[in-house]
Amino acid sequence: MNQDDDLFLKAYLEDRQGIVEEALQRYIPGNGIPAEIYEAIRYSVFNGGKRIRPILCLAAAEAVGGDLAPAMPVACALELIHSYSLIHDDLPSMDNDDFRRGKPTCHKVFGENIAILAGDALLTEAFFLLSRSEKVMFSAEKRLAVIQEIAYAAGIGGMVGGQALDVISEKSGADEQTLQEIHRRKTGALIIAAVKSGALISNAGKDKMQALTEYGIHVGLAFQIADDILNVEGDSALMGKGTGSDASRNKLTYPSVLGMPAAKEKLSQHIEAAAASLAGFDERAMPLMVMARFIKERKS
Repeated sequence: MNQDDDLFLKAYLEDRQGIVEEALQRYIPGNGIPAEIYEAIRYSVFNGGKRIRPILCLAAAEAVGGDLAPAMPVACALELIHSYSLIHDDLPSMDNDDFRRGKPTCHKVFGENIAILAGDALLTEAFFLLSRSEKVMFSAEKRLAVIQEIAYAAGIGGMVGGQALDVISEKSGADEQTLQEIHRRKTGALIIAAVKSGALISNAGKDKMQALTEYGIHVGLAFQIADDILNVEGDSALMGKGTGSDASRNKLTYPSVLGMPAAKEKLSQHIEAAAASLAGFDERAMPLMVMARFIKERKS
């Protein structure tokens, strides 16, 4: 990115992250019984995440002329689902990570049983929020369409199925096609759902919806390829977690399957394809454009 894009993105992300944080504080229960669940939920959600998925949802809504307010509950629901997935990914039976964003993972602080339940609660709370007519201020028909889109992305056709393929591949190995399917489901599906949901809420036409779907496909794959690369070459201090864990667990990644130069080339190709998908949009899509480029250059 050039300096102007970098300054624009920094200001945009800071503004949108602040808006999302404020909304999450409103939507997430602050206390209750048992207290440990609420503490684990808040610990996991408010631990310094970049809020990429909710921001993509808001940016997609704005790109097609929509407003932020109707999209905000959907954006927050996406972040709750993302937070749940990270709690479960970090468990000893999955990735067995001790740190997330520079802090001990949920199960290291609260124990595996509470961590599992906190993840379950966040997933459920996301759909509870999406179903509430007093919080989601658009038609029941749109609400159902958004719920269906996000549920598919979170379920066996998306994140759950991708995680299952990822676990299986650690034992059996696989080719590039299987690797892409893992990434498309495990990481890409929720990113696609984020941009499609923002567009759906804002009455996007068929052409714009298709273009944003293409954008989400390429950004989702790019995001995970960048993660794969950072796990090899990243700075653990900036990332807030250790590097090299993918190789130690024999995980299927683009660097392990294609080699690092080809993985970086694949990342560039997806970023360029994401940018190309926005050709039919006006300046309101600039946040989506610079966020795609940011994914390639991020350090954490």
